[in-house]
Amino acid sequence: MGAVVALVLMATVIPAQAQQEPIRPLAAVAHLDPAEIMLGRALFHDALLSRDGSLSCASCHPLDRGGSDNMVVSIGIGGAKGSVNAPTVFNAAHNIAQFWDGRTVTLEQQVDGPLQNPVEMGSDWPETIARLRRSDYAPRFRALYGADPSPELVRRALAGFERSLVATGSRFDRWLGGEATALGADEKKGYALFKSYGCASCHQGANVGGNLFQKLGFFGNWFKDRGGPVTAADLGRFNVTGRDSDRHVFKVPSLRLAVLTPPYFHDGSVSSLDEAIRIMGRYQLGRDIPDADIALIVKFLGTLPPDTLPGGS
Repeated sequence: MGAVVALVLMATVIPAQAQQEPIRPLAAVAHLDPAEIMLGRALFHDALLSRDGSLSCASCHPLDRGGSDNMVVSIGIGGAKGSVNAPTVFNAAHNIAQFWDGRTVTLEQQVDGPLQNPVEMGSDWPETIARLRRSDYAPRFRALYGADPSPELVRRALAGFERSLVATGSRFDRWLGGEATALGADEKKGYALFKSYGCASCHQGANVGGNLFQKLGFFGNWFKDRGGPVTAADLGRFNVTGRDSDRHVFKVPSLRLAVLTPPYFHDGSVSSLDEAIRIMGRYQLGRDIPDADIALIVKFLGTLPPDTLPGGS
């Protein structure tokens, strides 16, 4: 496959009133191959991809917990600690790029990162492909692709599965679609506050974020106030571009499943959603948001995940 993958999203009819909103309904990715999704799902859950057979992709991205492991940083092979908080794998097809620093564009390119990272899965492509060709996966690859397992085909299968993990059907999306009673009064107030405080200036679009990069700390030095040393991971997109203007710049995270995926921020340093909103108000918007308003915004964010997440067996 080429480095750039064109995504076809299922059409969603949005009432005229909702078209004026900064958030749009999530749309599933169309024209995915069910057989490829099944193969990708199996690979996603198989520890065979890690060097010592102890971890799978699902170890850090459990689908029954919102696609994130709810740890400050994930634990890799041999008990090694990662350097950033694991983001959810759900709705990644709608992201502008992958990883907090946006160092890869496509889901195919993203596969190489955790698979070859020595503190994550610790494997490499030659040994991974050798294991796959000795396994029951070999005939499955040949049946689907007409070829033995290869890095390109493993990337393709995993990315195909991940593109199927779009969490459509939330109450908020039903409200956007014209179902006026899908949200309660407090949830609507929370959404109005989310917009009036300016949260929607960065957290907008179908993924309620994930579609732009932004500096952490416009109004004050959050890293200084956080305490502790500034790590390489704290430098964010600077590690990719080398530009001073990209220091402490990160991909704005999607809030679609935020109520399910604590802790928060790239370093996992904030344990509660209330505190994350308070910090964002102060350092990104220059505003102190009262507790009562924070509680209403949290209620709104609770309408963004669907009742059932995709990706089950």
